[in-house]
Amino acid sequence: MSALSARRLWLPILLALACAAAILVLSRFLGEYGVHVLNTSLYYVILAASWNVLAGFTGRFSLAHQAFAAIGAYTSGLLATRYDLPLWVTIPAAVLAAILLGFLLGRLVLRMRAVYLAIATWAFAETIHILLTAAYAITRGELGLSVPPVFSDMDPRSYLYLFTGLAVVSVLGLHAFVRSPLGYFMRAIRDDELRAQSLGVDTVAIKTLVFTVTSGVAGLAGAFYGHYVVVLSPQIADFSEMAKIIVMVVVGGFGSFVGPLIGAPPVQILSSYLAKYGEWDMVIFAVVVIGFMRFNPGGLVDLVRAGWRRVRPTRS
Repeated sequence: MSALSARRLWLPILLALACAAAILVLSRFLGEYGVHVLNTSLYYVILAASWNVLAGFTGRFSLAHQAFAAIGAYTSGLLATRYDLPLWVTIPAAVLAAILLGFLLGRLVLRMRAVYLAIATWAFAETIHILLTAAYAITRGELGLSVPPVFSDMDPRSYLYLFTGLAVVSVLGLHAFVRSPLGYFMRAIRDDELRAQSLGVDTVAIKTLVFTVTSGVAGLAGAFYGHYVVVLSPQIADFSEMAKIIVMVVVGGFGSFVGPLIGAPPVQILSSYLAKYGEWDMVIFAVVVIGFMRFNPGGLVDLVRAGWRRVRPTRS
């Protein structure tokens, strides 16, 4: 193995472990609510990173990602509460349900392009949202479905280790997926799908595979998140969740792998602490996002790259 190949293999792992260590050290200085915000930020890191693989690297703008997280949460929660199954059975079943539905939806809609794909996936997500709200006898609708926790002590710090490990494994898995030979086909489809087809690439199969994998990752994140918040609400499938994921990716840097990782935490932290302003929180949040994107459309990744370019000549 060449030195360059070894660096490409180990550098993401070392960076992920360094970030995980930094999160765990930071949690020592935070209160219970601060740790809770870190947990939810890590949940959104997984969702934003997986959606970016689909939209940023493959060019398929789906608006159903939050629906697969909800499918994972409710599948695991219902199996645990109604059939008294252990979580080590219900969570894999939830991931499988998200994968199967992702595959079926992908086969139906991924031949569509641009706005038609967005509308079709939005319709699917809204259908899931309505079903979760209307099927009161099963999901208890807006009253909420109580599900068992992963840890009996309900301590956010216990969940911090869980979500940190889950985020590290998910991000490294997605990175390997993007850097595999399949990643070249994904980027070819994003850049020019017709040309990729003319070169013999089975674009529908690749898009379906990417859609299925990212749906499964969203289902995995949703399943663990459901057993963290303990009470499930149809709000988890609301379109505002999808909008938040998109904002995280765009603020971090759309189409760059690191973008969602550095964009999701500040957006979630800002959103959490603005919630105390009631209805004004979304107004303030929107102004901040619009201002940021007006003056730096490349996202936080561009700021980091610009800073690195300024420092690098000085160091050399």
